[in-house]
Amino acid sequence: MMWLFSNRTQIIIALVLCAAGTLASWWFFTSHQHRWHIWLGHWLLVVNLVAFVYYGADKFFARWQWFRISELALHTLGAVGGSPSAMLAMWLFRHKTIKGSFRILFGGIVIAQIAISVYIAKLLWWS
Repeated sequence: MMWLFSNRTQIIIALVLCAAGTLASWWFFTSHQHRWHIWLGHWLLVVNLVAFVYYGADKFFARWQWFRISELALHTLGAVGGSPSAMLAMWLFRHKTIKGSFRILFGGIVIAQIAISVYIAKLLWWS
């Protein structure tokens, strides 16, 4: 049963939830269009929802001293697009706001995402 609590298992479960949610969202809410921006929109919607739930669940588990969701899983969800809702969940639940190493790495992820977004926007619209 220890495999359930490993970093790898938690990350795989989170990413599978994101992929399945993206597919379900695309299936039910679009007319099955295969354009990259539609898939990206669905991915970002679902990954932000999963990240928010993961942060809330980790705060709940921390209060009751049950098993914890690994910081690596939380950072992975932020890195693949869930940083806006992760930041909202950190503020709303007051979770992971004191630990300096977590905040520094999370801030680096957010800065990298902003830089990549600006670069992609420059490529798409100003070329």
